[in-house]
Amino acid sequence: MSVGVILVSHSRRMAEGLAEMLEPLHRGTVPVRVAAGTADGGLGTDALSIQSAIYSLAAIDGAVILMDLGSAMLATEAALELVSERARETVVVADAPLVEGAVAAVVEASVGANLQGVRLAAESARGLVKLS
Repeated sequence: MSVGVILVSHSRRMAEGLAEMLEPLHRGTVPVRVAAGTADGGLGTDALSIQSAIYSLAAIDGAVILMDLGSAMLATEAALELVSERARETVVVADAPLVEGAVAAVVEASVGANLQGVRLAAESARGLVKLS
């Protein structure tokens, strides 16, 4: 089994593009779910979409949730209240930048890291320096 990654974003197109960018890094070995945009296709986040993503990964070794902006955390918290206690125990939220954190998470998950290892890898991306 593998640890999965849930991408929570205000933009479905952005999250799907990120999922596409991640594919060559794990070649299908890491389940990546997109929970992005509103039910009517607009910008925003939807707790029910996040809940569905959590349940879709409940049978694996857990999932790390990564988010783009602050209010995505509110929707994620609402989703965590909606899922069963068992499902809630299978996911962790990473305090990480969405893109860099997702890259680090899928690479770590692809080599077999456990749930906490994947979360820590994502969170290590917070200190990534792009310019020297």
